Amino acid sequence: MRVTTSPFSARELVGLLADDDRRRVFAALVLGASSIDAVRRGAGLDARAAGRAIQRLVDAGLVLRGDDGDMHVLGEAFALAARAHAELEPRHAEHDDEPADVARVLRAFVRDGRLVSIPAVRTKRLVVLDWLVQQFEPGRRYSEEMVNLILGKVHADTAALRRYLVDEELLSRERGEYWRTGGTFDPE
Repeated sequence: MRVTTSPFSARELVGLLADDDRRRVFAALVLGASSIDAVRRGAGLDARAAGRAIQRLVDAGLVLRGDDGDMHVLGEAFALAARAHAELEPRHAEHDDEPADVARVLRAFVRDGRLVSIPAVRTKRLVVLDWLVQQFEPGRRYSEEMVNLILGKVHADTAALRRYLVDEELLSRERGEYWRTGGTFDPE
């Protein structure tokens, strides 16, 4: 029978694995140990510590013990808990006015007006850079200090963002001055 609802919340799973000994036992089980001795050896724990950690995981239901004494991790618990958590988490609407493909990228990399990471994939980075260049008015010139101030409001690595914007010809630079030369323009 396939389990379709999580017996654990994401918080409960984190709590179960917050203890070093339980994490070590869990890792040994994931790597294939199934007997108490194999788990103890794999986890590098003495019998008492391994036994306590195993019992806690079994009591919680994350580790299942068969009739033969072998133990197995309830691996689906993580995917199910993640899915359940995603359904409960409020959806961010900050990019809903964008086309679906653009909104999908922005939702992955921009939260509450801040860039959480710079995409490594160029096509995704271009979407983020286009969003970012909207902070600059066409026709206006900016000092490097002002560019850093604007970029610093959304991400700490202003040098990388400045370089990407110039390399992708969204901003131009000459003698310490920058100006917008590309990106989507919304005349609102």
